[in-house]
Amino acid sequence: MSQRYKPNVTVACIIHATSQDKYLMVEEWIDGEQRFNQPAGHLEANESIIQACEREVFEETGLSLKPQGLVGIYQFSASEDLAFVRFTFFVQLNDMPSPTPQDKAIHSAHWLSFTQIEAQQSLLRSPLVLDCLKDYLNNVQIGQSYPLSLLNSDRLTIAQASKA
Repeated sequence: MSQRYKPNVTVACIIHATSQDKYLMVEEWIDGEQRFNQPAGHLEANESIIQACEREVFEETGLSLKPQGLVGIYQFSASEDLAFVRFTFFVQLNDMPSPTPQDKAIHSAHWLSFTQIEAQQSLLRSPLVLDCLKDYLNNVQIGQSYPLSLLNSDRLTIAQASKA
């Protein structure tokens, strides 16, 4: 009998300062190597996918932001034993607030242009970082995104329902 496929569920958020055309990227060190990513992380028990996005953005940037829409849902296999399903959201801001990472794993956060991010391709956490950003540029900026209601995130979890 083969083992059941259980990909990790992750969330990420493209944070775009539209007036300056910059994106907020977090810098982290993984196994001694510098990596860049959108604010991102794993879904935790008893939280909705949208709540996970809000939490990860706060932990990694210190900013309290609510996602405005969904860029897409992506599947990525890093290896035979490590796979991910990534929900990528976006937030558009007029200004560039100063990030203050709360998570000790985040070294710093930077506002970068698309060209600067693309130039760091070899330092990106995964190919999804650039893929999602390109989808954002090709779709969301021309008004094509998925509404948050697509996720039915206001339904109660089993733990919440048992308390009601």
